[in-house]
Amino acid sequence: MASKAIKRKPYTADIDRSEKQMETIVPDSVREPLLGNSIHESKSESYESDMQPDLWDGNAISQIGSLLARFFSWSFASHGSNNGQAVLVDLSPLQEGRVRFLRQRLSVPFDSSSVMHQDALKELWRLAYPSRQLPPLKSDLWKEMGWQNSDPATDFRAGGFMSLENLIYFARNYPDSFHRLLHKADGKRAEWEYPFAVAGVNISYMLVQMLDLQSGKMTTKASSQFVQLLTEDEMAFDNLFCVAFQMLDALWLTRQASYMEFNVRSL
Repeated sequence: MASKAIKRKPYTADIDRSEKQMETIVPDSVREPLLGNSIHESKSESYESDMQPDLWDGNAISQIGSLLARFFSWSFASHGSNNGQAVLVDLSPLQEGRVRFLRQRLSVPFDSSSVMHQDALKELWRLAYPSRQLPPLKSDLWKEMGWQNSDPATDFRAGGFMSLENLIYFARNYPDSFHRLLHKADGKRAEWEYPFAVAGVNISYMLVQMLDLQSGKMTTKASSQFVQLLTEDEMAFDNLFCVAFQMLDALWLTRQASYMEFNVRSL
């Protein structure tokens, strides 16, 4: 997805810092630094030792997908599974139902004529800027959130309505982390930053591709591990979205990236 740079503004919002405990079962070493409550920890320091020089190719979103795929592959191997790419997974009725529900969600395109979809977009604004007046659905003010144009509806494309649901879930359940990323509150930032909302849409799309959710076959290492998360947490995809977004920001700070590195292909 082509996107426009967003010039960083000072972060002055008064944010509710209370966040729901993350329920998705992921290792503490992955979860705690990403969805922690402290706004004072420098991500550029905490992640520098973990990032390898060969992981950065200038495409921020694809690198997050690569890192997550490596994590799932490591988890797969740690359970003594075979080394082949194709994995036979015998889904339980619960897993089948939750995978089916996810696929139903991702099949819904964003419809600008739908009152429900319009209301969801308005809710995202209220969650992002609780003290500001809601603008019209077509307004240049939406660009401040990181949409490309004055009409956010043009930016969803293959991300669909689920990408908006993911952003709302992030804002509702992890408001502190959401606002820190929205306002680029952590670390030393570039003058021209990645566009927040467009990044969210692209992260949703990347996760769908990485987990092969469109086919529903769940035969890759990543997808086979993901269905195990679904067993414990029906909102595993949404929580994984929140983790991936924090990973993007941490990697961005570690590499001291600027907008030129936000090289996301058109959806």
